[in-house]
Amino acid sequence: MQQQSDTIVKTLKSKGLRVTPQRFAVFANLLARTDHPTAEQIQTALNRDYPVSSQATVYSALQALREVGLVREVLLDQGVLRYDANVGPHHHFRCRQCGAIEDIAWNTFQCVDLQQLRPGLQGEAYELTVQGVCDRCS
Repeated sequence: MQQQSDTIVKTLKSKGLRVTPQRFAVFANLLARTDHPTAEQIQTALNRDYPVSSQATVYSALQALREVGLVREVLLDQGVLRYDANVGPHHHFRCRQCGAIEDIAWNTFQCVDLQQLRPGLQGEAYELTVQGVCDRCS
């Protein structure tokens, strides 16, 4: 546990972030989960243990973590931002029945050739979201 805490502190400092209890808690929470939570879900989880995190504090911590590349925003539902501490390239699977989200390895699919876009469009990156039914629901 102490080793994980030390790693989180080193990671935050290496990105030039001041290590606040709130940033630490938000980042630790995201590292421990794979469900791509919303800011509200993170706040609820944090307040279960330490009822001191406001919505503004969680959003501020998430913004700071995103700006230095430690977390990324994922838009899998229209208008719902989720957060992911896995910032490496990967795709997502979303179960249309239970809403579960899980990562799909980047090399699962053939690469998309962004040069095939119509003239005038300059693709820089892409990510696939596969919609379907997970094994728990089928």
